[in-house]
Amino acid sequence: MKNERDRYAWARQGGLLATIPFLMAVPPIAGLLIGRFLDNRFDTNPIFTIVFLIFGFAASVREVANVLKKADAGNGQKKKDVDDKKP
Repeated sequence: MKNERDRYAWARQGGLLATIPFLMAVPPIAGLLIGRFLDNRFDTNPIFTIVFLIFGFAASVREVANVLKKADAGNGQKKKDVDDKKP
């Protein structure tokens, strides 16, 4: 079972890292759309757009950091297993 996990570790890590472009694009765009909607609704031109755009960028950075941490943890586990096998 452990060999199966090791065999596809590169694919799992590659799939995880492939989500980064989407994580960098979607939250700021969502923040922009929500902010523009609220600005049009309450007639406060740039306030909500700026605030929700900043929230979108912050959420994006946070999620990318989480993905990189998960990818590094998977890489570190493999390295730890190799170090344990050394005589």
